Amino acid sequence: MISVAFSVLFVSFLLLTLIIQFWLASRHIRHILRNRAAVPAQFAEKIGLASHQKAADYTIAKTKLGMVMLLVNALVLVGFTLFGGLQWLSVYLVKLTGPGMWYQISLLVAFTIISSIIEFPFSYYSQFVLEEKFGFNKMTLGLFFTDMIKNAVIGAVLGLPLIWVILTLMEKAGSLWWLYAWAFFIAFQMLIMLIFPVVIAPLFNKFWPLDNEEVRERIESLSKRVSFALKGIFVMDGSKRSGHGNAYFSGFGGAKRIVFYDTLLERLAPNEIEAVLAHELGHFKLKHIIKRMAVMFALSLVFMAMLGFFKDQVWFYTGLGVDPMLLAQNDAMAIILFMLALPVFTFLFSPLSAITSRKHEFEADAFAAKHTHANDLITALVKMYDDNSSTLTPDPLHSAFYDSHPSASVRINHLLAAQ
Repeated sequence: MISVAFSVLFVSFLLLTLIIQFWLASRHIRHILRNRAAVPAQFAEKIGLASHQKAADYTIAKTKLGMVMLLVNALVLVGFTLFGGLQWLSVYLVKLTGPGMWYQISLLVAFTIISSIIEFPFSYYSQFVLEEKFGFNKMTLGLFFTDMIKNAVIGAVLGLPLIWVILTLMEKAGSLWWLYAWAFFIAFQMLIMLIFPVVIAPLFNKFWPLDNEEVRERIESLSKRVSFALKGIFVMDGSKRSGHGNAYFSGFGGAKRIVFYDTLLERLAPNEIEAVLAHELGHFKLKHIIKRMAVMFALSLVFMAMLGFFKDQVWFYTGLGVDPMLLAQNDAMAIILFMLALPVFTFLFSPLSAITSRKHEFEADAFAAKHTHANDLITALVKMYDDNSSTLTPDPLHSAFYDSHPSASVRINHLLAAQ
């Protein structure tokens, strides 16, 4: 009876999640269409009607693609669970490998490969149809598949040892295995963050020192004013994949580095680049990065403890379409089922993360306005909204539920008030 109740609960939450997601997406599309005919007065002097309508059409196209993906992912989820897909895959693999660690690893690998195959058409369509249509795709077909291969190899090199350690702990470390696995997972995540800028990122992009002296001097001066130690300022060839512009930080302690997409540097003036950088520095100086990492670590501990509980509950497996009595071992299956079920039951908490993120964005904007000029950040943001075809008129409820950044008008009004 418990397994039946859990199945009903799972389906109910899945349907509720889908209904909310489709409703929000539909609201978003309708709101953008209603405001497509005219540029908001606040931006009328800086963004043309053609650019505004392109952003509207681009956002609508992405939202519609997302709705299709939601439906497909829901069908795949039900197919894997209640329709017996994982059960069949498990029985098939154990016949090939026999019980033991190889079976468990092969189950996780097979699940990952099947999921990637299902996701591939959407990735291809997004890159070579949608992004191409709106003039953002710079990626060749060869680079697309090369990236896929590199990602697969890196995933195998890094992921397989992680899987092996966690499965070994689940089998041999006793009732507190989840605590040891969490500690190992956190250490693993920290290692990835440490090696990413110097080992992984260069496998995909070229990096070179910033050679614009005016920009470099502004950045170094800003870094000194806010006591932020830098190891280097680099430019990345983001233009070989996309027309979108961006910037990011990487590294820890005294080895922090700044990376600018070449597309961003081409578009922004030196004073605007300095203002954008001041915003990003604000995240560090206000300890937003540390706070987010602390929340992530705490949540991962909670989720690992939950997995430790669910993996020993028969109703957890049967309620999701798997008969644990037919499995050689349950640990790998428990991981997969938990990863599939968790987003369904936690979706309604999504706005909490978005609210916190938007609060941090406002704080970082205020930091930038204090240490540079608010108007420089405003003009930079307007250019970035324009260049990236970010809609100026998102549905307020959709934005409140999902968006990690405040909408354009709300954000700029806050900056104007800071002047």
